[in-house]
Amino acid sequence: MTSKPKFTFIDLFAGIGGFRRAFECVGGRCVFACEWDEYAADTYEANFGHRPAGDITRIRADEVPHHTVLTAGFPCQGFSIAGVSKNNALGRAHGFEHATQGTLFFDVSRIIARKRPRAFLLENVRNLKHHDRGRTFAVIMQTLREDLGYHVPEPQVIDAVTLVPQHRERVYIVGFRDKADACRFDYPRMPDRKPKLRDVLEASVDEKYTLTDRLWQYLQDYAAKHQAKGNGFGYGLSDLDGVARTLSARYYKDGSEILIPQPGKNPRRLTPRECARLMGFSEEQRIVCSDTRAYKQFGNSVVVPVVEELAKAMVATLFSEAKRRRRQAGEMPQLPMFDPVSV
Repeated sequence: MTSKPKFTFIDLFAGIGGFRRAFECVGGRCVFACEWDEYAADTYEANFGHRPAGDITRIRADEVPHHTVLTAGFPCQGFSIAGVSKNNALGRAHGFEHATQGTLFFDVSRIIARKRPRAFLLENVRNLKHHDRGRTFAVIMQTLREDLGYHVPEPQVIDAVTLVPQHRERVYIVGFRDKADACRFDYPRMPDRKPKLRDVLEASVDEKYTLTDRLWQYLQDYAAKHQAKGNGFGYGLSDLDGVARTLSARYYKDGSEILIPQPGKNPRRLTPRECARLMGFSEEQRIVCSDTRAYKQFGNSVVVPVVEELAKAMVATLFSEAKRRRRQAGEMPQLPMFDPVSV
């Protein structure tokens, strides 16, 4: 945590703290977090020294502190949009109160509505844009832009592959309360670090991560069966000088999407520490749960370096005008402290 925070943020659907790691790296101070999964909360607490609040649906917006930036990797759920236009025409409550009620996005939107942060960053699976034939995404954008009045540049699908050795495409939605901030913002181009899978591998790995003969045979037979049918289902034997497939929360089941070849014996799963590295977590990240839980947690996480690049761009946007005024006044350019209570 920074000793002199430049801004504050909240961490909704916090998981194991991927958003927090990234935003603390650019000078932010987390003033609130929530996570319903007890095991993920254990990991979060072990790494950050406090336990996040629980089920977001039970948290009143007034309980959330004021903040500069809201972050949330909310689950993808379908919305019932029938009657939204009718409700608006009849002068009833804001659209999101009808269209998103009963979904977890509703809880994000009601906190934005009450706290009015200067900016937000939302993350979800790439398929969000096409979920329910695009209707889910349409309601989200209508809610953010029309009902809540935020200025939202066109969301971007970003592949983490230039920062970590993993193909991982996610949609990111950045929004600003002020139009001027939105006009200044550009999604950053991700730097190319040319990562290789071998860079995240441990030098010595316990034999328990090597696939049993029975499991390895099953995966080969399963792949052969689907190959005969003309589809691509099957295990992924990784190229150590290339990049891996997407790490999923189901990795604990058989590790089939990312298998590490081993000369003279069956391939192996990644270790939890290797999964942490694959998601861009530093060696400081503590793993305090079982392997099964750790695989789920890292498979559900954001890629920390991707979020950090977005956070840098957002912070530069939010404080660029203040920096310009400081330069004009002959002061040293630096990010100002921000008092969210005065917003």
